[in-house]
Amino acid sequence: MSIDKKDVLKVANLARLALTDSEIELYTSQLQRILGYVEKLSELDTTGVEPTTYTVPLKTAFREDRVKESLSREDALWNAPDEDRGCFKVPQIIE
Repeated sequence: MSIDKKDVLKVANLARLALTDSEIELYTSQLQRILGYVEKLSELDTTGVEPTTYTVPLKTAFREDRVKESLSREDALWNAPDEDRGCFKVPQIIE
């Protein structure tokens, strides 16, 4: 696949970018090199290679669920602007 100035201008228009002539030249050559690299990768023999979604083994990031001491009600409400019967009191928003 070949990239030319017309393709770069089309993408720039879709992205609402105003490019100078030197930027158009630069991006055209950069995109051409990227596509050349991708084409080179497609030449690799991948028979026998199982398709994967992840490149590293998956492991759960969750920690064990353990009961531990929490804040006391007084500590939780210590900096509250207002409280009522041990709960945070907030202004009414529904009329």
